[in-house]
Amino acid sequence: MLYNVRHKTRFRYAYPVSFARCNVRLKPIEWDGQTLEDYALSIAPFARVSDTKPIGYLGHVTRMVLDRPARELTIESQFRIRVDRAMPVALAGDATIAEVALASRTTNDIGVESPANFIYPSPSIPLSRKITEWCATDLEPGRGIVEAGLALATRIHDEFIYDGSATAVDTTPEEAFEKRHGVCQDFAQIMIAGLRGVGLPAAYVSGYLRTIPPPGKPRLVGADATHAWVAIWCGMGRGWLGFDPTNACMVGSDHIITALGRDYADVAPIDGVFTGQEGQKIDVSVDVEPVG
Repeated sequence: MLYNVRHKTRFRYAYPVSFARCNVRLKPIEWDGQTLEDYALSIAPFARVSDTKPIGYLGHVTRMVLDRPARELTIESQFRIRVDRAMPVALAGDATIAEVALASRTTNDIGVESPANFIYPSPSIPLSRKITEWCATDLEPGRGIVEAGLALATRIHDEFIYDGSATAVDTTPEEAFEKRHGVCQDFAQIMIAGLRGVGLPAAYVSGYLRTIPPPGKPRLVGADATHAWVAIWCGMGRGWLGFDPTNACMVGSDHIITALGRDYADVAPIDGVFTGQEGQKIDVSVDVEPVG
């Protein structure tokens, strides 16, 4: 499937800001099953922009500096990407939970894709006894890793309620777990906390999800959104596979991967600081258009 994706973020300030600095992580990575064909980043008003560089994990960052007074800042990325990723399925020969945990602890791989980078707690995803015990029901040591990962993603989907008003970007996994309400970020971070709690390598994935309108209804331009899910390292034979607890599925051709990190803070689409008086409003518009 070929997609055109447009992601526009508009900051409006109550008073002119004299300075702003942002990290922009919107350029998708090259990854198994997807190929980036074209990418462009535009910023208004004029700002100084660095070259795009690796983020240290799996992603790209562009740094932007606005050093003249402004009441509004617009950051827009547009890209074309081809995604040809078959939906994974559990196989009889999949490594077990115990085998994957051992392999990730003993690997000699020190590259950015190494499972060793993703088995420890991270700043936004500390280990939690409550979450680990709850998730462990699906993560018996002898169970196949792919089957177990999908079972856990499905249980989170079934037992948690999607509620955009229940949490904020800085809500901890344990807080969201106690509420049993949240959004894709919360569900992904809860799942990651549980996986790492039993010694499995799990990464936070940011990206986009193709949405399909109801039969007879047109696709709403600009109504899509960024999405988050989980990647689990499933052993040498299968590598990294995606699991989406918000939708109780594995990751196929409807998911577009932007970046993988330890948690949301590593791969946030945009973050930064500004100098000025209090008061800002942020509007985000995302359009994921299948074009063939």
